[in-house]
Amino acid sequence: MALAVTSNYAGKAAGFYISAALRQANSMEYLTMIENIKYRSNIQKMDAAAMVQDATCNVNLAGTLTMTEAILEPKNLMVQSDLCAQTLLKSWEALQMRAGAGAPPPASFDDYVISYIGEIVADATEASIWGGNDATAGEFTGFNTAGAVGRLVQAGNTVVDVANQGGAGTAFDAANIIANLDAVAAAIPSAVYMKEDLHIYMSPKTYRIYLGVQAAAGYQQLYNMGDAFVPMFNGIKLAVCNGMLDDQLVAAERSNLFFGTDLISDSTTINLLDLSQIDGSSNIRLLARYSGGVQVGIGADVVLGS
Repeated sequence: MALAVTSNYAGKAAGFYISAALRQANSMEYLTMIENIKYRSNIQKMDAAAMVQDATCNVNLAGTLTMTEAILEPKNLMVQSDLCAQTLLKSWEALQMRAGAGAPPPASFDDYVISYIGEIVADATEASIWGGNDATAGEFTGFNTAGAVGRLVQAGNTVVDVANQGGAGTAFDAANIIANLDAVAAAIPSAVYMKEDLHIYMSPKTYRIYLGVQAAAGYQQLYNMGDAFVPMFNGIKLAVCNGMLDDQLVAAERSNLFFGTDLISDSTTINLLDLSQIDGSSNIRLLARYSGGVQVGIGADVVLGS
């Protein structure tokens, strides 16, 4: 089989591939996405006080409306790498010939390479959403980044911070997971508690511990969970995010946590270049550029348990 890959995916086609890659980062399901950010976007936050009063026949201006802003500035990122075409080609051919049930492989080798790199982009994006650090190459600052760096605890975004119920530095386990969830749930502001898009965000490890405790206690039949199963804690939906840090919980509205990126379909370019015609190697040069960043709207409406 001859290999001749010289493709330039730009505009709409590139948008499809990068968009698909970003959606593989499952945290996107529980965040509000803002696109078309070329540089930065200002998230407007309004705080009203004493606006409603008794009606009279006269004009009686009252109340205050304070507006502040949270800045969402996505970081420009890229992938530039040479991949061995022979190695990837063998994997692709194996997928093409594999018998049995399962999702079909991409129809073309080009699609397979894009899919392969898409998983790498998705993993990196997912990790940055929660624990990334802008000072580290290839990352943008996440919500829970350690120290005073994370978006949830930056100046002006101070959240309700709940101490670890097992003691400082104690890992979540079967003995303390319910106490930690109870503490976070109790700290949720009353105005937020009944919102439809409220979630408690947790890592897969934390979720596994919680399910184990629930099943052992006989509260739910969790041995055969179908599509209709909605993970919850005391009426609050759980958002299990692959990139969420272990031993941490975040309670927030989906509409209060933002992910920003450029206008995918217009400005993202993916290039696959066969280097065999240039330097005689069997490598494929892949180049991709995209952007990403997160921000919280109103910090006082968010609870952090760690």
